[in-house]
Amino acid sequence: MTATVAYLGPAGTFTEEALWRLAEHIGDVEPLPVDSPSEALGAVRDGRAQYAVVAIENSVDGAVTSTSDAFVEAPGVMVYREVELPISFAIMTRPGFELSDAARFSTHPVAHRQVRSWLGENLPDVEFVAASSNAAAAQAVAEGQADVAAAPKRAADLFGLEVVAEDIADMRGARTRFVLAGPRGVPTPRTGDDRTSVVFQLPNEPGTLVGALQEFAYRGVDLSRIESRPTREEANTYSFYVDFVGHIDDVQVAEALRSLWLRASKIAFLGSWPRFVDKQEAVVDTIEAPARLREAEDWVRAASEGN
Repeated sequence: MTATVAYLGPAGTFTEEALWRLAEHIGDVEPLPVDSPSEALGAVRDGRAQYAVVAIENSVDGAVTSTSDAFVEAPGVMVYREVELPISFAIMTRPGFELSDAARFSTHPVAHRQVRSWLGENLPDVEFVAASSNAAAAQAVAEGQADVAAAPKRAADLFGLEVVAEDIADMRGARTRFVLAGPRGVPTPRTGDDRTSVVFQLPNEPGTLVGALQEFAYRGVDLSRIESRPTREEANTYSFYVDFVGHIDDVQVAEALRSLWLRASKIAFLGSWPRFVDKQEAVVDTIEAPARLREAEDWVRAASEGN
């Protein structure tokens, strides 16, 4: 059976590349290009797609806030897999176009921040035109709405453009993490090298955030990302997005989540899934419950069973 997968389009984006990297976990794929992470996750929520692939974090600019907001806007969607891609850009124009004649440069705003040095050296006076995606910028050049674009090299082939510079990135080694999201269901099975994510709100009282985070610290659960975003519901209220090492089936993670639920005014589980590890990376230590914690869990279970 073919699965429809929504992604930030058009074809030629880094998100599309991530989609094909994740396709091995899906099977046959019918790509559905959309205009934003919110629309991609909304397509899953509304049943127009079985999955969505969205960028969630960049090693240079941090969390992709539009994706964070989209997870709140599309309740009932959770993450099952992730992949990381190295990010660099090709500079492209229409065939025969003289770079010195360029007046308008287009790319996604995040990409714009990653090619500013090249622009300063080569096109210091060019007007920046923000695009919904890097591939959309390439399409704008092909249609004459811009003169130069920064995009994945594949976009030049798709839109008949000429590459004038390659491997452009102000920060070498930049990477973006993408996730495969689908309807709420059973999390991906535990591997021992996993990531879990939740989003929650807390009562607007002194010390509530410290208390919530201490639930992880008490149990030795390592937080890998924390981000706050306005709820857009009431002034000075925030949603907190937390990624941490471990799987919901790990004893200490389950304990931390139970305690966090008691503290939170709202909480949503966004999934547990295998952490992406590049084949060239060293194997990291996996999370294991301390023996004392496992013994405590066994004692509580036995007591509840009358033993």
